[in-house]
Amino acid sequence: MPKAAKQKKNAASGPYDRKGSKSSGSTNIFRFDKDYGQHILKNPGISDAIVEKAFLKPTDVVVEVGPGTGNITVRALEKAKKVIAIELDPRMGAEVTKRVQGTPMAKKLELILGDVIKMPQIPPCDALISNTPYQISSPLIFKMLSMPNPPRVAVLMFQREFAKRLVARPGDALYSRLSVNVNFWATCKHIMKVGKQNFKPPPKVESDVVRIEPLIGSARPNIAFEEFDGLLRIAFNRKNKTLRAAFSIKEVLALCERNYKVYCSLNNIPIDESVAEDAGADDADDGMDVDMEDDNADDKDDDDNDNDGDQDGNEDDDDDDMPAFFKELKAVDDAKAASKTPARNPKSKVALVVRAKVNKVLTATKLGEKRARQCDQNDFLKLLLAFHEEGIHFS
Repeated sequence: MPKAAKQKKNAASGPYDRKGSKSSGSTNIFRFDKDYGQHILKNPGISDAIVEKAFLKPTDVVVEVGPGTGNITVRALEKAKKVIAIELDPRMGAEVTKRVQGTPMAKKLELILGDVIKMPQIPPCDALISNTPYQISSPLIFKMLSMPNPPRVAVLMFQREFAKRLVARPGDALYSRLSVNVNFWATCKHIMKVGKQNFKPPPKVESDVVRIEPLIGSARPNIAFEEFDGLLRIAFNRKNKTLRAAFSIKEVLALCERNYKVYCSLNNIPIDESVAEDAGADDADDGMDVDMEDDNADDKDDDDNDNDGDQDGNEDDDDDDMPAFFKELKAVDDAKAASKTPARNPKSKVALVVRAKVNKVLTATKLGEKRARQCDQNDFLKLLLAFHEEGIHFS
């Protein structure tokens, strides 16, 4: 009699294998991937609220990022003309498709498998809804705001701290580049808090839902998004430092110099790129990426050195009485001073011009000693206009 086939103990498990056991009691059809931010919203009341706050019309095209198993998707399909679901995980995409298969809603659903952040552009739509994976929160916001024709409304769920940044005001601890951009290009309103027990599996943090209405048409600022955001990147790189310190970093000055050269070439403005005579001295002073207190300290040290030099100069009359040994040492020091090597990166005259322009703007706007976390939208607009008048751009 043949032996019964033994069941393999170490058989490879696939993503669709059931994980149910007496100990866990789980009946998931596949494992949720936390690397993708897969925390499925299981509370139907919250799903309804997200769709209701979008105020969808029967003619609307809706884009949903990360539909998961489709709890929000099916509710949007009931009210909108079409839903474009963008999903990174093919397993989730299959679940959403299967959920509406054989129903009239199947014709209204378009599924796109891929990473929304890597897509050239979010598909044109009237509304954007999402139980947003936490790791793409900021890129998704900026991608939406930079659209030439952004959606009429976006109802998005984020980690609570991130949501608080969206509605932060100048002076708040969470006020950031994100806060300025969102409230400059849109109006943002907090809708509701969502506890982590409403998700499966539950995340480690609480969540909030926000409603964002991008400004469109004549209400939209007539400024390139990349230009305004470029200025904010520099300002908030060190938001607790003064703007003068932020714009004195070597890399920032180099960026301003490159962009100024492009501006001059496009407008047929001649520039002098020859090496400045005092380039070595300027190179030694490149510690401009410090606060004003440090700058003042450096100036004080320089003054002290100058005073020491004057005292030495008064003693030159007594050189005849100086012992021969000290005369030889002095001659060696003088020879070393005369043979100092030039600066490794001598500055061109255009670099000095750009530095002077930056200092002029910060002084004229009276924002040089102000910190980014204390500035509002009008301050940044004032700063951007002043830089443009000097031919310095940031995109």
